[in-house]
Amino acid sequence: METTNHVEQLYTKCLAQGAYFINSGGEVAVIDPLREFEPYLKLAEEKNAKIKYIFLTHFHADFVSGHLDLAQKTGATIVLGPSAEAQYDFHSAKDGEVFNLGELTLTLLHTPGHTLESSCYLLKDKNGKVLSLFTGDTLFIDDVGRPDLAAKSAMSTEDLAGLLYDSLREKIMPLPDELIIYPAHGAGSACGKNMSSKTSDTLGNQKKENYALDATMSKADFIKEVTEGLPEPPLYFPKNVAMNKGVNASLDSILAKGLRPLSLTDFEEMRTQDDVLVLDTRTPSAFAKAHIPGSMFIGLSGQFAPWVGELIENIQQKIILVCEPKTEKETVTRLARVGYDHTLGFLDGGFKTWEKAEKTTQSIPQIEAAEVVKKIKSSEKINLLDVRKINEYNTNHVKQAENKTLSEVHKNLETLDKNQKYYVHCAGGYRSMIYNSIAQARGFDVVDVMGGYKALQNVTLK
Repeated sequence: METTNHVEQLYTKCLAQGAYFINSGGEVAVIDPLREFEPYLKLAEEKNAKIKYIFLTHFHADFVSGHLDLAQKTGATIVLGPSAEAQYDFHSAKDGEVFNLGELTLTLLHTPGHTLESSCYLLKDKNGKVLSLFTGDTLFIDDVGRPDLAAKSAMSTEDLAGLLYDSLREKIMPLPDELIIYPAHGAGSACGKNMSSKTSDTLGNQKKENYALDATMSKADFIKEVTEGLPEPPLYFPKNVAMNKGVNASLDSILAKGLRPLSLTDFEEMRTQDDVLVLDTRTPSAFAKAHIPGSMFIGLSGQFAPWVGELIENIQQKIILVCEPKTEKETVTRLARVGYDHTLGFLDGGFKTWEKAEKTTQSIPQIEAAEVVKKIKSSEKINLLDVRKINEYNTNHVKQAENKTLSEVHKNLETLDKNQKYYVHCAGGYRSMIYNSIAQARGFDVVDVMGGYKALQNVTLK
């Protein structure tokens, strides 16, 4: 957590997301809160302060915001920028509107482009000195928000990119260079193309390093730059936008339902239902060694929530969990972060309960990278699948490998042959195990390449 005077940045690596807690004179503003409200309530209690405002920079696509629960528990006012429409009460702010917070002020700057309601919040001290700017998805460190997520028939991606160009140059670039930029996301988020791993920077430095703030760039060149090469947005993005505009179940109720320990008998009965998914969140190695037949693996050790949103196509999916003991609350919470609110419980005692009962298990065979190379060098024909992103594959890959990205697993499995064996790798082993779990559940013969491309590239292929 980054802290500078009045500002505390609460950064969540799984979503590459930054929320902000601003405190002055016992009054607090929270910007872009995650769904779990406890951290903000705890901070307010520690500082003997009251949450007065909940500012949203826009309707987020990559997570479900916690603004409603937080407002209900604190009485704080939800604030959104011009043109925002939602199914709950909020203050529709005007461009340039000023909000008092103790000895500080926050001024809303309407910066359409990423979305139409996108707004930034400019923090000033009691003397009117500019301190920082909370940019949401308008401006990232070394990048800008993608302009295609809110594109509709009335306004194209190119139209929104043009608005973003104007917003940056008219509202942000004229601000003082010493201003600290606090974005909503960093590297790993799908809300931009090439974000930095840094979670804050000065505006002056960004004017030097961020291509989007090049003062010599024409609008036409900017539009071309920000619209070319955009990957398809994750499937869950529009669903999360809709949820952020609507009224959803409280996190308390989601946790109450999802944290139900299931006996082996209850778990088995639920598992046989067609509309219930068994989700295993243990480590890749544990899943490979043994797992419940037909279960899907997405481990908590990686970008759990984004992959859930990308690969579990039905956001209303009923889910029962196989977790490492004591990770159940974290799992249900991280599912709820991206709108998967229908967890029905977890196997009490975890996978050990299944093993102790001597129930049938499956495993994912694994092979050392060196053994794969031996097979290739011996001219043995093997089906090697690289499930990394296309840009990773294009940068460098094993010559014999075919790219079958994990994000498109449901489509590309249709191109494979169930009579063939497939050796699957990603960068390090996390994504390949997800791919293998889905493929195996559909009847494919898969082998996991241990260590992924990182291991393969250490072996010379001639």
